[in-house]
Amino acid sequence: MTETPRRLSAAETKGLRTAKELEGHLAWLDTITPAALGVLAIASGIYTYLGVSSILEDTGAMSFFAALAYSIAVSVGIFVFWSYMLRLLPAMRTASGFVGLTVSTIVGSLAIVAMSSWLNAAALAGSAAVEQHLDTTVRDYQSALEQAHDIALSAQSLGREVERARDAFEALAEQEQSGQLSGAAGRGAVFRVLTQKTEELANLEEQIRAQQPQIDEAFETGNQILGRMRALIVAPGPVEKRSVEFAEQSVRLAGVIARLDQLSVAPLVARAAQDLPASVVLPELDGRTTNVRDAQSSTIDSVLEALDQRGRTLERAADEVLARDPPIQTAYNPITSAEAVIRYAGSFVPSWAGAIAIDLLPAVLVFVLAVTQAAIRSGRDGLPIEETLTLADLKAALNAMRDVEQTMGGADAEIRKRVSGLSETELPDAPDAPPRATES
Repeated sequence: MTETPRRLSAAETKGLRTAKELEGHLAWLDTITPAALGVLAIASGIYTYLGVSSILEDTGAMSFFAALAYSIAVSVGIFVFWSYMLRLLPAMRTASGFVGLTVSTIVGSLAIVAMSSWLNAAALAGSAAVEQHLDTTVRDYQSALEQAHDIALSAQSLGREVERARDAFEALAEQEQSGQLSGAAGRGAVFRVLTQKTEELANLEEQIRAQQPQIDEAFETGNQILGRMRALIVAPGPVEKRSVEFAEQSVRLAGVIARLDQLSVAPLVARAAQDLPASVVLPELDGRTTNVRDAQSSTIDSVLEALDQRGRTLERAADEVLARDPPIQTAYNPITSAEAVIRYAGSFVPSWAGAIAIDLLPAVLVFVLAVTQAAIRSGRDGLPIEETLTLADLKAALNAMRDVEQTMGGADAEIRKRVSGLSETELPDAPDAPPRATES
């Protein structure tokens, strides 16, 4: 009794038709995929070569061949790796095999990024990244220059405190000269103490005033150097050559900032404030009577107390200036384009995206192929083998059967030929065979 073949359901027929259609598309895509993968690998290798060339300091033949060899190795590695993944990962049927190859794909992608993508980014945005490094350095130097200038101006403001102290002691000296302090008019011992301190404060005030032109000159020079450094950032030509002159200007500017820091009079005022009450040279009391001399001694004690108070006031004002944060220690450190694109990666996201995409775009193809192969298997699973055969499969099977039949027929003919070629006399007698009959 013959078994009636099972008819396919509508869903099975649709799935089988979809699987056959997808197989046809994949057969066509297989013809262009290796070429496309090769183009991507070569393009990545070219940009890798440019990135490696920007890192190598030597420009001789050895550096050329080293960069060329590295770029070729990258191109071959990318092509071979993605060829493996395109063939093997979509064909995996077990979960463990699929997960294992997926992990391998991720590890390989990270390796490609490490050996190629950052160099591609250096080739795409290396010069712009170095220029941004120069611009960042200029901003740091400008901040340090302005901070040093601000500190120097704050120290110059101490001159007003010194002027107030000098005016106060000048007024006391005039009062003593008229006899309003010690009661003895004239230029006696008290007057000489007050005059001594007035002259000291006047000299300090003059020193502070003399610093102002030097501060203005240094600040103007620093701004001129900054202008030259900004011009070098946007100037035409290779950024490497501009970086050399930029480094020279940065050294000059660092010297100007250090000079501004030294022009601050705050340390000078602080020392003068400490010496103000301690460096008094007490004159001999010259009063004619004991009462006058006692009055002079009492007045001098009051003057010393006033000196001590003024000294503490000046010292506190100077300490406020000295307590300010010093200028930022800025130094220009030349970096390569590859280092620059890594340090300022956030500013070059499009370049990084392009550099990574050219290396990892085949990963998308692997994913698409895996999904397509899964759809093909889903359309074919559960169907008998005769339902999944295409016309090409049947034709190939018939050709194979015909070849087998021809081969077996030729073998049979050869055997028959060999058997018929042997004469009966050449056949060996069987041990138990009856004797052959003789002719009468």
